Amino acid sequence: METTEGGGIDRAAAEAIAAGRHGDPFSVLGLHPAGPDWVLRCFVPGAERVVALMEDGRHPLAGRPDVPGFFAGRVPRLAPYRLAAEGDGATWEFDDPYRFGPVLGPLDEHLMSEGRHLRLWQRLGAHPMRHEGVEGTHFAVWAPNAQRVSVVGDFNWWDGRRAPMRRRGATGVWEIFLPGIPAGTAYKYDILGPGGESLPQKADPVGFGAEHPPATASIVRGLPPRQPEENRARRAEANSVDAPISIYEVHLGSWRRRVEEGNRRLSYRELASELVGYARDMGFTHLELLPISEYPFDGSWGYQPVGMFAPTIRHGTPDEFRVLVQAAHAAGLGVILDWVPGHFPSDAHGLSRFDGTALYEHADPKEGFHRDWNTLIYNYGRREVKNYLIANAIYWLAEYGTDGLRVDAVASMLYRDYSRPEGEWVPNVHGGRENLEASAFLREMNSAVYADLPGSMTVAEESTSFPGVSRPVHEGGLGFGFKWNMGWMNDTLDYIARDPVHRRWHHDQLTFGMVYAWSENFILPISHDEVVHGKGSMIGKMPGSPWEKFANLRAYYGFMWGHPGKKLLFMGQEFAQGREWNHDTSLDWHQLEDPQHAGIQRLVRDLNRLYRDTPALHVHDSRPEGFRWIDADNRDQSVLAFARCGRRGDAPVVVVCNFTPVERTGFRLGFPEQGRWSEVLNTDAAIYGGANRGNLGGVLTEDVASHGLQQSALLTLPPLSVVMFRKG
Repeated sequence: METTEGGGIDRAAAEAIAAGRHGDPFSVLGLHPAGPDWVLRCFVPGAERVVALMEDGRHPLAGRPDVPGFFAGRVPRLAPYRLAAEGDGATWEFDDPYRFGPVLGPLDEHLMSEGRHLRLWQRLGAHPMRHEGVEGTHFAVWAPNAQRVSVVGDFNWWDGRRAPMRRRGATGVWEIFLPGIPAGTAYKYDILGPGGESLPQKADPVGFGAEHPPATASIVRGLPPRQPEENRARRAEANSVDAPISIYEVHLGSWRRRVEEGNRRLSYRELASELVGYARDMGFTHLELLPISEYPFDGSWGYQPVGMFAPTIRHGTPDEFRVLVQAAHAAGLGVILDWVPGHFPSDAHGLSRFDGTALYEHADPKEGFHRDWNTLIYNYGRREVKNYLIANAIYWLAEYGTDGLRVDAVASMLYRDYSRPEGEWVPNVHGGRENLEASAFLREMNSAVYADLPGSMTVAEESTSFPGVSRPVHEGGLGFGFKWNMGWMNDTLDYIARDPVHRRWHHDQLTFGMVYAWSENFILPISHDEVVHGKGSMIGKMPGSPWEKFANLRAYYGFMWGHPGKKLLFMGQEFAQGREWNHDTSLDWHQLEDPQHAGIQRLVRDLNRLYRDTPALHVHDSRPEGFRWIDADNRDQSVLAFARCGRRGDAPVVVVCNFTPVERTGFRLGFPEQGRWSEVLNTDAAIYGGANRGNLGGVLTEDVASHGLQQSALLTLPPLSVVMFRKG
């Protein structure tokens, strides 16, 4: 036993504290019983004298010559105190972090241990708060294999010896309340691994803010006060399979830039006005944002996130991001976020070997390393990792009021051999290629989202024939609300890129999608992936002369909006941007001075309006009763015709497509009902850049059977066009 001045602590323990290697600092530092009195111990590097300030006066603490910075002394009772220190000619006064009790409770420990804490972000991360009468910030982080975890920042010279944390039992969580740390403070975690090795300082896995890249620290940001519950019934209606859903996919950093201000990005507040106003005026129903979780490398477009709980600071603070979401809602737009639970980058400040072990990822690179993207794969079989991701999904929907999540790269999650040669992947427990743990995670995530936040939507970017992606979990599906129809996209883009003289030999690329159209709740996506990496722009894919290129694109969009399935266009495609997308520069808005580009934009606006206002075009997007072929096999003329139907009493629509540069007059087509059919859209209209060939506003059927129907009409089909007729 040491002297009173030593505080009853042997030299080895004091030296471990001073070296920042003690795994249980709260057992040493702060107030502890010592017979009838209490002993107070503290570690204050650089101090020559330390005094405890209590209500009953000043209590000097004795230093240990053998362990500089370590002080201890007896005090008469357990009571709040502050510390006053002197050293090197300076004096300072502060609250001792080791006088404060824990913030986390037994229920938190229980739920985190079981991997069932769906509000995990409310307990982990950095939370400004008032604790035991003092303002400061509570920090908590999961690092089960660490020997010691400390909070570091400018406030303690990034010194891991000064704020080591308290371990919370078997949970693997460490916590500490640091008095006097306000919102806006930069911080990281300083960690000693299981062998005592010092790791690269880590950003907070549940940090709500981050520094501007290339800086990598987390920033203390408070969660907002709870907002009044929005109209969930309205959200559920807008996100349902019966709703008109037309999505404008946006990369916030390059939608528009201030070229005159050094090519700077727009802020969230500017986007709340300009982007939201534009999307509303264009008739889209939803914005889909490429990942906004904080990411270090601009060239990843957000698809390699490090700060899963932090809206990227590139456009402003979390509160300003919330303004963007609220502005979208006020304009009647839903907000879908691209969400990336499939992989994460290996940056040293991120999740990679977070506590010195393969904690979030698999240890075996055959399971835990993505060859395509040089990233790491989450270990979905670990309950804490699964809890982390599911809580993150709920966080974006609950805290920011967003409407949905589009889950990136689902195919890469579902198969263990995804993009791997033989011998470079590990089979599942049954010897198969399916990733059973990832499938279970996705089912659990979707179940949690739809149960916790009814009215939300989840969307899978899934490129294989994996069954039941958008079927409910209780029916054996993965539980997504929608799935991107990658097959339709690939087939139809390949078709429309061909010279029309060859299209007759590829007619099935337009019709084959109807073979499986009802197997999932599909979104038809023409996404950012189709205009990058040398694929060119949408207008650049079109064959023929300049006029034919625009006519082809107009016809393709007309076909897309007439076809069953929700719609998605990436920014710039709505006005036929001429060059491939570049994430570092603004879209080429000046091209709208060209009538052909402006015509494409007007067409997309009118297609959105027609789609929204015409139940037959959207109510049964995912049901076979909403579709009927009229002419599916006219490959020689490259003509397609089909009917779209809504509920009883909704006026049906007939869609007729001519994918050759030949005008067809006197073309007889059967119609499902007799009477007048109004021409409600013609992609050859002059206002879209066409030549105004068409049917003079509509047609009247005759009692002449055609295409298996009792009545028909003679049509004019403009070259490279889509014409839509609505009954009445």
